[in-house]
Amino acid sequence: MNVLQILPELNIGGVERGTVDLARYLMANDHKAVVVSGGGRLVRELDMIGARHYRLPVGKKSLITMAGMVGKLCEIIKRENIDIVHARSRVPGWIAFFACKITKRPFITTAHGYYKNIFTSQVMGWSKFVIAASHVIARHMIDGFKIPRSKIKFIPRGVDLNRFEFGEPKEKRIKKRDLPGLARDGGFTVGVISRLTPIKGHIYLIKALSVVSRMVPKLKLLIVGEPSPGKEGYKRELELLVRRLGLSQVVEFTGWKEDIPEVMSQLDLLVLPSVTQEAFGRVIIEAQACGVPVVATRIGGIVDLIEDGVNGLLVTPEDIQALTESMLKIYKDPESAQRLAVEARRNVEEKFSLDKMAQRTVDLYKETIESRNILVIKVSALGDVILSMPSLGAIRSKYPNATIKVLVGLESRQVFKGCPYIDEVIVCDFKGRDRSMKSLWRLGALLRNSNFDMVIDLQNNRRSHILAFLSLAPLRFGYSNGKLSFLLNKKVEGPKDYIDPVSHQFRTLNLAGIKSDNKRLKLWPQEEEEEWAEGFIKANWVNLSKQRLIGISPRASRRWSSKNWPVQNVALLCDELARRFNTRVVITGTKDDIREAHSIRSMAKSKPIIAAGKTDILQLAALIKRCSIFITTDSAAMHIASCVKTPFIALFGPTEHERHAPVSAEYTVIAKELKCRPCYRPTCGKGYKCMKKISVEDVMNAVERYLGYEPR
Repeated sequence: MNVLQILPELNIGGVERGTVDLARYLMANDHKAVVVSGGGRLVRELDMIGARHYRLPVGKKSLITMAGMVGKLCEIIKRENIDIVHARSRVPGWIAFFACKITKRPFITTAHGYYKNIFTSQVMGWSKFVIAASHVIARHMIDGFKIPRSKIKFIPRGVDLNRFEFGEPKEKRIKKRDLPGLARDGGFTVGVISRLTPIKGHIYLIKALSVVSRMVPKLKLLIVGEPSPGKEGYKRELELLVRRLGLSQVVEFTGWKEDIPEVMSQLDLLVLPSVTQEAFGRVIIEAQACGVPVVATRIGGIVDLIEDGVNGLLVTPEDIQALTESMLKIYKDPESAQRLAVEARRNVEEKFSLDKMAQRTVDLYKETIESRNILVIKVSALGDVILSMPSLGAIRSKYPNATIKVLVGLESRQVFKGCPYIDEVIVCDFKGRDRSMKSLWRLGALLRNSNFDMVIDLQNNRRSHILAFLSLAPLRFGYSNGKLSFLLNKKVEGPKDYIDPVSHQFRTLNLAGIKSDNKRLKLWPQEEEEEWAEGFIKANWVNLSKQRLIGISPRASRRWSSKNWPVQNVALLCDELARRFNTRVVITGTKDDIREAHSIRSMAKSKPIIAAGKTDILQLAALIKRCSIFITTDSAAMHIASCVKTPFIALFGPTEHERHAPVSAEYTVIAKELKCRPCYRPTCGKGYKCMKKISVEDVMNAVERYLGYEPR
């Protein structure tokens, strides 16, 4: 596996050290390690282990520079045959994100900081997975950046236990190596190892030390580290404070030390007095591995590393008194210091060894490379959403281990209840909260957070094409239809002749290399829906062992009045069915159909059962499943009948059955040949002739073919 890590620079810091440590592990385990950074002291270590380093200004906050770096990173990815790119900071993250989209390589990030939720930080959540080194950072990315929990991978940083050897705290006080500036035998040495920046809280440590120095002879504080770029004035501020407090003989600014294990071997106590959220605190586990007791602030990821009073001491940030008392406790109670150190080392060995953490990262790389995130867009209408089931089944068959999500409209979401083909439903409401362009952009951001590898647009309208593009998926499949389809990058031309709706979808799948000839529609009514249907039938005095039940769906929708069959015909049909076949009829529909259903009941002598407005999608499926035959217009109910294998008679008027009827079911189509049909008009100015010409006798003849003739 060829891995590329990208970060701003390779100087001091836990992020930089972790990058080099991981590169070393990769090289030792027959992988290829490539690092792209602005350079720094640690480049030499990469050279020593045989890793490849490219020096580029990938940390420079300039749009022009960043744009130029995208092309250069693409060249490196192709030249080194990179399998996966791992970004460890925001500016490099933007560069890597676009380079990976262009080269179609998987991309992951590590959230090393407690980022502000602003647009420039969003890219850290656009990767396929986000590594969080602490639970605090994981929670921040979930709550603040709305990253799906499934994308967050908790992998704390590790420490090389062979480099950071354990030393007994008791022995250190009487056996100290000779290093310039360090206290000799019997002294007490405190250290703080970090960048020199205000967020690390050095000021509070120095103020606390002014009190401790009066009680501890031969006290020494080593401030190890250098100022962050632009923070040089902070070091001068610290030096001034040291002189003002009379601590010049106690405090030493050592600058950065290459050999951190050597520094740790001289310390009796490590203090990390940070005042803002720490993502992890790598220096803590390094100290714990060496047997150095730790006092740190109760903040951020530090609480994942220290259990107060068990393997270290925690204090409130900026609390000088608490910091003073904790340092004195370690000094005055060697037995307690020994106990804390031993427990800390045991905890590091168990949870934070470098080999374990590095292997978990490699395992995640493999999972990222092998996994597929697929989005299918099918928002509406209800019948069309049901028609997407064969396509979803084909996608699952092609990618059995993929994460498949469906973007669906609010009214159709229940179709996917119990569906084994998908992992998650993303619900949108284009008739309500998601109508505006602002909401469309918000929805696009939600899709980007899922880092889809491909989008299959089965909706194929302007809005769905925009969302496919906003997802920034490298592969976006759909029809070339002139409705902003230029936003797709994998397009198929529309068919010249009428084809059935499932075959129409399969043409898009074929473009994605997905083949299938299974056009069977399916729904999955659960036990609760089956029980509801049984109860509804019994409540209406129907005994299915003695009497047939026939369902009728006379209306298509409120919008498509041209598809509706006249209510007078429906009432006559109910009576004929009861007279000729001794059946009970149930009228189905939505809440919009209740008035027409009651009109039918008032006109019919046989008093059909009214189910309109009383069922949800799966309850309707369970009810239709118990019908001997189902009579329907071109509507979602027709597709539901197909799903539950109930024979149906479909009445077609303004639409063409070859384009809309399912091909996998047992059914009969009744349609009248008129010059004006199919017109595909929701309303009709010619008196709805195509539907009115379908007679009750036409339907009865079709019913006879299924039920047989039974004279009364």
